[in-house]
Amino acid sequence: MFVDELTIYAKAGDGGNGVVRWRHEKFKPLAGPAGGNGGCGGDVYVRAVKDLNQLAKYTGNKEFKAESGQAGTNQSQDGRNGQDIYIDIPVGSRVTDIARRRYFEVTELGQTEKILKGGGGGLGNEHFKSSTNRSPEQSTEGRSGESGEFLIEVALMVDVGLIGFPNAGKSTLLNHLTNAHSRVGAYPFTTLEPHLGDFYGHTIADIPGLISGAAAGKGLGHKFLRHVSRTKMLLHLVSLEHDNPVEQYYTIRTELSEYDESLVKKDEWIILTKKDLVKQDFIDSVVSDLAKTENRVFVVSQEELETYKNLSDELTKYLKGVQ
Repeated sequence: MFVDELTIYAKAGDGGNGVVRWRHEKFKPLAGPAGGNGGCGGDVYVRAVKDLNQLAKYTGNKEFKAESGQAGTNQSQDGRNGQDIYIDIPVGSRVTDIARRRYFEVTELGQTEKILKGGGGGLGNEHFKSSTNRSPEQSTEGRSGESGEFLIEVALMVDVGLIGFPNAGKSTLLNHLTNAHSRVGAYPFTTLEPHLGDFYGHTIADIPGLISGAAAGKGLGHKFLRHVSRTKMLLHLVSLEHDNPVEQYYTIRTELSEYDESLVKKDEWIILTKKDLVKQDFIDSVVSDLAKTENRVFVVSQEELETYKNLSDELTKYLKGVQ
């Protein structure tokens, strides 16, 4: 199952304690302070990886802890620093520090962001030596590392996003264009997770079907719209079997605009599906109305596979042009 949202707990390492130790020399049992400082605790980082379903690997264990620093030792030796921990998350993720109300985004492969800082090491007694205090007995404890809960949300970074109402033909189109094998059926509800496919080195995502009111959170609105935010271009599918396809088109456009105005500024092609279910004069009327948007309009049909080939050829040219 595709996991695109997960809450985890993370803790940076605690600092090691400083210690009280004494330097021992021949004939001088207590030659001076020699207690070392404690090591620093490890930090916590998130790191962007290519695996879009990386979060699914964490569902059984949602706690991440960096290593604590070691205590100081004698002979003025500091304790070893704790090792940092890296939490791999899909590229395109947004990480929200729930308590501190801050967030981090990773938008490039390999990008790392420090989300928690390890605690500093405590001071050994040698640190407190002075001209007036030659035999200090004091040391300090290491400081605690930061900790907290984090919400990780994945926003797919893909080249082409397929959007439209449920049952608009997105899965069918994805199967025609890519090597994906999405389940296809006349279901009046949306799939619950995105499906991805490879199109000559470009990634196409079947974004789960939007519904009216999605921008206000109706259904799984914000969850779906988040995946549209970082696509390079959109294929907007509209089924011709509905009484008013033009109205359906503008309903989805309104949802995009209300969620994020930048979404309606993306390059968009309109794909009219299920051509074989309606008469030609109806198709001509819909195409004429949608031509006013100045977006390219394609009409496809399962009964005419050349319509999919034509779309595929044009999409190939487009994607080569924007590389």
